[in-house]
Amino acid sequence: MPHMTEHTASYYAASARQAATYPALDQDLQADVCVVGGGLTGVNAALELAERGLSVILLEARRIGWGASGRNGGQLIRGIGHDVSGFARHVGQDGVRYLKQAGIDSVALVARRIAQYGIDCDLRWGFCELANTPAQFSAFEDEQRDLAELGYPHETRLVGPERMHEIVASDLYAGGLVDMGSGHLHPLDLVQGEARAAHGLGVRIFEQSPVLRIEHGSTVTLHTARGQVRAQSLVLGCNAHLDELEPRLTGKVLPAGSYVVATEPLPEDLARTLIPQNMALCDQKVGLDYYRLTADNRLLFGGACHYSGRDPKDIGAYMRPKVLKVFPQLAEVRLDYQWGGMIGITANRFPQVGRLSQHPNVFYAQGYSGHGLNVTHWTAKLLAEAIATEQSHGFDVFRAVPHLTFPGGKALRSPLLALGMLWYRLREALG
Repeated sequence: MPHMTEHTASYYAASARQAATYPALDQDLQADVCVVGGGLTGVNAALELAERGLSVILLEARRIGWGASGRNGGQLIRGIGHDVSGFARHVGQDGVRYLKQAGIDSVALVARRIAQYGIDCDLRWGFCELANTPAQFSAFEDEQRDLAELGYPHETRLVGPERMHEIVASDLYAGGLVDMGSGHLHPLDLVQGEARAAHGLGVRIFEQSPVLRIEHGSTVTLHTARGQVRAQSLVLGCNAHLDELEPRLTGKVLPAGSYVVATEPLPEDLARTLIPQNMALCDQKVGLDYYRLTADNRLLFGGACHYSGRDPKDIGAYMRPKVLKVFPQLAEVRLDYQWGGMIGITANRFPQVGRLSQHPNVFYAQGYSGHGLNVTHWTAKLLAEAIATEQSHGFDVFRAVPHLTFPGGKALRSPLLALGMLWYRLREALG
């Protein structure tokens, strides 16, 4: 994607409610904490810190919500990401249980924040995981049982293949697992609403203010083109857009392209036929499809994560066959919006939360691997706890999971991962 400083031409940017704009930094300032990155991680870290009484400055290189935080699929789904049971050797069984519970509590945290600050972001409850094969549908029974053992407070139900048209007007699926504790929303309205809330608590926000250089020490100094910020602690919430600002973290996250399209507004009867219960939907493929209806009855359809480092020349042309495979009845429907950008992928598909060993007053959270809408809120809470109180059990649990640096350096990271993902897709096709 080109290096843009304004929002990409997405459905969200076109339909966002009135968003505040913030000035560029043009002076020298001080704060308890400086946060770099105006996405969900940075905005919520700033908000959590301000709620705890710390003075905070937030620096965003472009606009609040410019990255994946403001242009994702809008699916608010429980879970930290992929199965966390494999991390037991690092965090123990109690740690695994904590991570499973955090995947639930993080959704509740988003809901509380929306209610507390009156954020209008089209929140709707209801989600269905879609099985592509009978084996995947069988696995949903174990997932439902695990949720019951955790005391999951929301309705879940298995839907067999014979009843899937109650969920989605497609013949592709072998069943589903409905979860009424997950749902969907307008992510750009969410992050911009949270920024307004943070600003209302005294957070000083500066847009169009990329950090050019960091001076480390007991006080951290961040330099922009026209100003600088001195702070006792630093939070890096840049995810896929950290670039070379902190090389010790950059190699642990691979920027991968993710793409979304939105149709023209659909007639009410057609929209309710496609997704009768207005749920968010997501399948189980390696290159998964996820889709939902917007508040104005558009079908918003995403997926097709690219690891090659190259974007399709025509996102709409690339995505339309995927839409029509699920909904062939939309062959004559126009695509009004098409957009994409980078998300941060980690080698183990688990978010990275910690502090730099060389500079313990530098904290970070990144690498949500497509599951960031809820998890960003949780990691932001953990960062604030660690900074404000110097004690956070959750921060310690997340930090205990080791993370690999992608091999091959900057030039080879994407091609090597693209080859690896091709292998997984071939195995999926043959299996």
